[in-house]
Amino acid sequence: MKIFIYTLIAIALGLIIFNITLIDFSNPLQGNSLIALIGIIASLCAVCILIIFKMAKSIEDKTKQ
Repeated sequence: MKIFIYTLIAIALGLIIFNITLIDFSNPLQGNSLIALIGIIASLCAVCILIIFKMAKSIEDKTKQ
C-alpha cells in the first residue's frame, strides 16, 4: 500500500509540474491557463488527501500494536 500511495503522490506532483508549464503568466485566468490552475489545485488536494491517508494508516498500525 505504501508503494501505491507514493506512486500516486509522484503522479500528482508530475501533474503539478506539467500544469505549471501550461500557465501563461501574463493572463493566468484566461483560456488554458485557467484550466492549468484548476489542475494544479486539484493535484495539490490529491497530494494532501494522500498524505492524510498515509498518516492515518500509520496511526492505525501503531494503535494495533
